[in-house]
Amino acid sequence: RMLKSVTESFASMIHGLKVDHLTDGVIQRSKRMILDSLGVGFLGTGTEVFHKVTQYSKIYSSNTSSTVWGRPDFRLPPTYAAFVNGVAVHSMDFDDTWHPATHPSGAVLPVLTALSEALPQTPKFSGLDLLLAFNVGIEVQGRLMHFSTEAKDIPKRFHPPSVVGTLGSAAAASKFLGLSLTKCREALAIAVSHAGAPIANAATQTKPLHIGNAAKHGMEAAFLAMLGLQGNKQILDLGSGFGAFYANYSPKGLPSLDSHIWLLDQQDVAFKSFPAHLATHWVADAAAAVRKHLVVSERAPLPTDHIDRIVLRIPDVQYVNRPFPDSEHEARHSFQYVACAMLLDGSVAVPSFHSQQINRPEVRELLEKVELEHRPDNLPSFNTLYCEISVTLKDGTTFTERSDTFYGHWRKPLSQEDLQKKFRANASKVLSRDTVESLIRVVGNLENLEDCSTLTTLLKGPSVQEEASKLSHMFSFHHT
Repeated sequence: RMLKSVTESFASMIHGLKVDHLTDGVIQRSKRMILDSLGVGFLGTGTEVFHKVTQYSKIYSSNTSSTVWGRPDFRLPPTYAAFVNGVAVHSMDFDDTWHPATHPSGAVLPVLTALSEALPQTPKFSGLDLLLAFNVGIEVQGRLMHFSTEAKDIPKRFHPPSVVGTLGSAAAASKFLGLSLTKCREALAIAVSHAGAPIANAATQTKPLHIGNAAKHGMEAAFLAMLGLQGNKQILDLGSGFGAFYANYSPKGLPSLDSHIWLLDQQDVAFKSFPAHLATHWVADAAAAVRKHLVVSERAPLPTDHIDRIVLRIPDVQYVNRPFPDSEHEARHSFQYVACAMLLDGSVAVPSFHSQQINRPEVRELLEKVELEHRPDNLPSFNTLYCEISVTLKDGTTFTERSDTFYGHWRKPLSQEDLQKKFRANASKVLSRDTVESLIRVVGNLENLEDCSTLTTLLKGPSVQEEASKLSHMFSFHHT
């Protein structure tokens, strides 16, 4: 049998070692280490940093709690509410995407909804307070990504929300909590030590944790800074600081506030119409255009047996190159799968990533025919990439279509109507129709909201009464 991979060999060592493997020498030395560690630990309970982290940790046994979105009966300490809600936002890769590449909102919004509930605030947090802190969190992420040419492209090493998102969360929390300038700086320094997750966990269940952790860790950083914990004062200046995440880091001071321009003003985000990696949205767009040549009507089946080969000309993004995905998370990160799903079904939507869809024999058959090509002009940037698809039939006929901009990209923005339609479709899985419509109204009017609790109350989701009326509504609906 082949030699094991390094990871596999580690795993079998960990699993396989037993008490019998220990030697006398190892036992003696390790007992010394244990004793010494206990001693310095006892001594350490007198230090300031110990005091601060224990003070902070008391929150977990406190009655301070925040809403888990859509779960009226379930509350958590704010950091953990932010964590689980952040995970929820990125759980299907359906959240917004910016340029340079990151998912900006999921690391910030859960922090602010959790904090607005958890803190006794007089006067109350207003919608404007929330909007300001949210935008501070978004802005910080964008500014940081402009310090590196590596960050301009789709990432190869670190997943960006785990890097800049953690600092965006810390910044937003600091703003919302009204931290002093010094403490805002400390919050960023502390956040850097909580940042960074490798891209290899993309297309796994762990990837959504990157957003949840960014939210949670940024909030933790702000709480600790609030208590006076200190970090490196030049954390964003140093290659050994925030620069550790980037190959070519060159930070620059920001312009003064009187000439401040929001990056979000200059660069909009993309909103996804189906839950998969953004790069696959160009593929879906091009595949939809090619499909028109191949099927006689919208609903007609694709003549798969006539297809000889499918060539996708896309940028070289290795973690979205998955010829035979076998989980929903892999399918969401597969150029090949999204192309085949669109060719077969004429649409890609939430159910397209259910395992029974992924594992259809006709999908597998089509996947066998897909090849990738990487042209040198097709750079892995959400601003410039394109997708060209060529489908060649057995008789030699080839149809080619190209997408430079899909609907939902910042160059071709989702209409307000379609954005609300997406929201309704998603939220109504959990919330009553009334709550869904109230949320659209409240968020639409957020700058005039006097008290954020109006928003967070709606986020709780259905009360028992609401559930009952929803059921009776469904019942009567089926009888009409």
